[in-house]
Amino acid sequence: MHSMKNKSLVSITDFSKEEYLRILDLAGEFERKPGQPLLQGYIVATLFFEPSTRTRLSFESAVNRLGGKIIGFSDSANTSVSKGETLNDTIKIVSNYCDLIVMRHPLEGSARYASEVSGVPVINAGDGANQHPSQTLLDLYSIKKTQGRLDNLCIYLVGDLKYGRTVHSLIMAMSKFNTTFHFISPEELKIPNEYKIYLDSLGLKYFEHSDFTDIIDEADIVYMTRVQKERFSDPIEYEKTKNAYVLRADMLKKSKPNMRILHPLPRVNEIHTDVDPSEKAYYFTQALNGVYTRQAIITSILGLK
Repeated sequence: MHSMKNKSLVSITDFSKEEYLRILDLAGEFERKPGQPLLQGYIVATLFFEPSTRTRLSFESAVNRLGGKIIGFSDSANTSVSKGETLNDTIKIVSNYCDLIVMRHPLEGSARYASEVSGVPVINAGDGANQHPSQTLLDLYSIKKTQGRLDNLCIYLVGDLKYGRTVHSLIMAMSKFNTTFHFISPEELKIPNEYKIYLDSLGLKYFEHSDFTDIIDEADIVYMTRVQKERFSDPIEYEKTKNAYVLRADMLKKSKPNMRILHPLPRVNEIHTDVDPSEKAYYFTQALNGVYTRQAIITSILGLK
């Protein structure tokens, strides 16, 4: 599969359905054997202009397990960026020091721009509310692993569907399969129209709900997201909303045996801790799957697999 070699992963739409499936197969290989010395002699730069725990650590874990070296920063406050260095200059310089750049940046479109000025491939680890493609690939891996397939599934997306970049990328990816979507969100955080228009154009079914209880019995996957306080102009609205979208153990009683709960994490209060012991709670394993998936993405882009 040579088309992935030296290609940046900025948007989930940069890769074809065949390429997704190839990465998922590779991730399965890495899950069976995570320590392989494929990255010896390689340097990966992780440039996090915005804080991140899981994404940065799982990329770094992926590189370390493959025997590579890491340079970079986890907070741009103590870098030359704080002296006013442009993104252009930072990327141009850093791409001379490494074989691959993994970047998270608060500005939408920053990753595409970086991929155009960089001398090495760029993996977008999140650009504002825009895209988070490696998260989507680990979500696909988690869905395929728990359901045994990616086609003909019923996926419930709950919470912030307006700004949630993980939700937007997941819809784009799962729309390549025959998926039925249920969108559950407050009025203020509804799924943007462009996604509905896109699903209509593909003839895929979707349903919108404002309430959460009693409707997840049909779900194969329940994908929870955080409702972010800063998105609300009215604090009273926020208080009302955040408690309307809390998943609790007693809501799982009639759910399908194969149903699994995913969450890109961090969670705040949208999944009650009483759900954690359930075999349907998959979010911690999902985060672990991120290491294998990112090993697959890195080795594919560097042409090592």
